[in-house]
Amino acid sequence: MKPGARIKKIPKLSDVQSRRDYRRIGITKVGVKGLRYPILVLDRQNGTQHTIAAFNMYVNLSHRERGTHMSRFIEVLNRHRGEVNLKSIPVILDDLVKKLKAESAHLEVEFPYFLEKAAPVTGAKAMVFYTCRYLASTVGQSASPRSRAGAPPRKDFRVEVEVPVISLCPCSKEISRIGAHNQRSLVAVRVRYSGFFWIEDLISLVEESSSAPIYSLLKRPDEKFITEQAFARPRFVEDIAREVASRLRRDPNFTWFKVEVENFESIHSHNAYAYVEEGKAIE
Repeated sequence: MKPGARIKKIPKLSDVQSRRDYRRIGITKVGVKGLRYPILVLDRQNGTQHTIAAFNMYVNLSHRERGTHMSRFIEVLNRHRGEVNLKSIPVILDDLVKKLKAESAHLEVEFPYFLEKAAPVTGAKAMVFYTCRYLASTVGQSASPRSRAGAPPRKDFRVEVEVPVISLCPCSKEISRIGAHNQRSLVAVRVRYSGFFWIEDLISLVEESSSAPIYSLLKRPDEKFITEQAFARPRFVEDIAREVASRLRRDPNFTWFKVEVENFESIHSHNAYAYVEEGKAIE
């Protein structure tokens, strides 16, 4: 556009979404799904970390309204410049409720989180990635018929991290004259919490509960160390699930948790699986 050029006035267009709907069926969740967006998350070592997240963002819709305004979800996200963390999520939820004039809002964020890990012997450094998720919702008083008059909105925040680890079979070690079968395992931990915590601490808790942690870069002395560490600390899939749960139970900051462990078995055609859930449920 040339300097001084006049901007054409945008004509007023019909707002179809806001028209009345007469079917008297409210929508529990409506919004955008699979939105890719760059975000900035908190990183204990470096302060912040840039990554790419997949967003699902929803609100409820009154039975009176025909549709929601999809563009407003992106407007809210962009207003926060992609800074998404445990501190900003409640603000984003409140903004969704206000911007879309809703009674409830839901936010699901999945992103890769990277940590630089040094090999145990040589100290060789490389990045390891973990899949993380933020799951949050807020439900206002009028959206819940069971709510008491004047009751504050119910808010629910959960954090999930998937941590790859090594598991070595105790039975295989016990019955074999030489060696024992081991495999990569995936531990998914989802928690509700009362105060701020670092994702790194949750990752460390899981790794310490396994036979050995996973690294991206290992030299021969490191491989020897990890192999022997796993052999000295055999864990069934049940052992890992119980050990993670036991450590979470001892931390009063975590009010609820669920732990899923899957072993990608190296000598079987199936995987082994264990699940533990404990803590106070959201009413």
